[in-house]
Amino acid sequence: MNGFWIGIIAVVILVFWVIAIYNALVRLRENRENAFADIDVQLKQRHDLVPQLVSSVKGYMEHEAGTLQAVTAARQAAVGASTVNEKIAAEKQLDSALSGLNIQVEAYPDLKASANFMQLQNELSDIENKLAAVRRFFNSSTKELNVSVQKFPNVVFAGMFGFKQEPMFDVGEAQRVVMDKAPEIKF
Repeated sequence: MNGFWIGIIAVVILVFWVIAIYNALVRLRENRENAFADIDVQLKQRHDLVPQLVSSVKGYMEHEAGTLQAVTAARQAAVGASTVNEKIAAEKQLDSALSGLNIQVEAYPDLKASANFMQLQNELSDIENKLAAVRRFFNSSTKELNVSVQKFPNVVFAGMFGFKQEPMFDVGEAQRVVMDKAPEIKF
């Protein structure tokens, strides 16, 4: 009879242990989703600001239409993305397009002197700084989830419960190439 009760107690402990693993994974997944919601708020502000910036630049850069079209198309793709992974990919494209726009703007001193453009640039810079902060938090949450999904014994149950490793929000290959170049300093 004692063996029976020991068996029952062992099964109950095992059930509670699996429940604890599942609940921990759910908490980590929700933390990641919450972190991406913070990114979404900043992205919405950025998406609202980009058309204003593009229209401000249009008059100065009529012959640079390709750059403006790339920014506009990238913004549309970013606004239309629905899943976290689609949004990450679309935002990488928008980052790259905005970098191209910033490079083109350097050739237009009148544009850089425009008060309206400067205000929009400052707002965009502020949003980009906030985005960097919330991306760091998102990546931290994603790392915590990914580590937990890979740890033993969680790895045994994670797949059964539908948990998997999730991608980080990184700068992407195009931005990495730009960042690897030494900055040009002109006087």
